[in-house]
Amino acid sequence: MSPESSSPVRRRFRLGPELVLLAVIVLEVLYFQSAGRNFGTAANVANILRQSAEIGLLAVVLTPVILTGGIDLSVGSLLGLCAVTFGMLWQDAALPPWLAALAAISVGALGGGLNATLITRLGLPPLIVTLGTFSLFRGLAEALTAGTRAFTGFPASYLTLGNGFWLGVPVQAWIFAAVTLGVWLLVHRTTFGRSFRAIGFAPEGARYAGLPVARHVSLAYILAGAVAGLAAVIFVSRVTEARANAGTGYELAAITAVVLGGTSIFGGRGSVHGTLLGVAAIAILGNGLSRIVSITAYSRELSGILTGALLLLALAAGAGMKAWAERRARKPTS
Repeated sequence: MSPESSSPVRRRFRLGPELVLLAVIVLEVLYFQSAGRNFGTAANVANILRQSAEIGLLAVVLTPVILTGGIDLSVGSLLGLCAVTFGMLWQDAALPPWLAALAAISVGALGGGLNATLITRLGLPPLIVTLGTFSLFRGLAEALTAGTRAFTGFPASYLTLGNGFWLGVPVQAWIFAAVTLGVWLLVHRTTFGRSFRAIGFAPEGARYAGLPVARHVSLAYILAGAVAGLAAVIFVSRVTEARANAGTGYELAAITAVVLGGTSIFGGRGSVHGTLLGVAAIAILGNGLSRIVSITAYSRELSGILTGALLLLALAAGAGMKAWAERRARKPTS
């Protein structure tokens, strides 16, 4: 079968998970609008945008990482380390918030660079490397704060970043939109970004094709680390304190959003806009459950259960659609 005849099948397969997820989001909105308390108000929509910004940032930049066939379990811990770094530099070193924020983002980039070096230079598995740095970064954050110290008292001008509005929209939502647009353009509109899929689909083939695989993979991890630092700055501004446990569990939520959005955990297939839908589905589910009076006390646990079930259904649907597409491709044409 020629590439021209097979491309429509592949195109339908790529769009499938995203269309299904979009339908799920519509159903969520309709249900919570009728069953939830004040779900559809402008204040609650702003609350959803505000609370999903940090996980959304991590999910968006994990998309290129997972497209290459890698994984990064350390971004949540790195967020915590960057948050503590920001707080210490502002309070103990008396740096202005913007300079402390740049330093925190730089620490994030260095953390991502450490992951990249161990993976690309030493050839270690990404799962093992980032599982190790997951503990390393969190341990450093705990050591810097003795496990109990929290940094507070930040200036009101900085706290506007996490709690203020611009043109009626939470400030961090604009930052999230800008980062998402930048990563989308990188992944979907540049030759460099398209190489992520090639690397994830067939690393050796990408090397034979002349792609600098190590350089491209390194950029993906460094970008993930830098944006984890940015997410830390936003997190501290939103909760008004920097503490060592910041970002706990965020890596799993971000990875779930990426996979839920149709990105293959084995690499080679996925999209940034699919990840964005995954973030929206998880954020709406968690917020909507908290608005149902009868289950408010159990909303967090129920949100985790339903998110897991939604992820498993998405994976099963993706596998089924792939099998259907392959059968269609093998069917002889008349």
